[in-house]
Amino acid sequence: MHLVIINASPRIEEKSNTAKIIKIFLRGFMKEGNTAEVWHLSDRKQWADAKEAFKNNDNILFAIPLYVENIPGIMLEFLEDLEPKAEAGTKMSFILQGGFAEGCQLRCGEAYLEKLPAYFNCEYNGTLIKGNNFAPAWLPDKAGEGMLSPYEAMGEVFADKGCFEKETATEFAKPEYFSEKEIRSFNRFGSKMQKLMFDFMAKRHGCKTPLNYKPYEEK
Repeated sequence: MHLVIINASPRIEEKSNTAKIIKIFLRGFMKEGNTAEVWHLSDRKQWADAKEAFKNNDNILFAIPLYVENIPGIMLEFLEDLEPKAEAGTKMSFILQGGFAEGCQLRCGEAYLEKLPAYFNCEYNGTLIKGNNFAPAWLPDKAGEGMLSPYEAMGEVFADKGCFEKETATEFAKPEYFSEKEIRSFNRFGSKMQKLMFDFMAKRHGCKTPLNYKPYEEK
């Protein structure tokens, strides 16, 4: 099988969590001799070639970060003048990932993607969704790849089945919802760790003002 992967993240490849996920997914997908080509929408010079690859191949996978409950604007722009397939038979699959840990947070985006292929005379071939993918971009490579390692197994499954089967994708997306116990635990401990992480990221990016600074607060 030859697979065309289009990375729909607006972030440059070197800073893209989605690009890291693609890399690890392909380790599993290509184990048995399958091939792939990857195009990054963050580099607009690749758009013409990506559209040509879409036109000339029948297995397409969009890898997408969740932005405000749905797909990034750069992907919508790319799709605006993407020509529908002249003949039926092309399969469109999706990897949708985001920072929210609960699978339910990505279901709105998934519902949109289920309807998208029909606009391009393609068949919907499943969506693999997974949350809790915020940290890998900020961790050292080895630690970040360790968090994303389950995508390698999903690459193997996709190579074997030729799609993202609903049952497998549902299991991969867990937890769908946090339990009350998990929510209480996060409120007690996790929120403090989250604050430390955001403070670290801000400092790393040169921010010298406290993140909780409220310049317009009435005194």
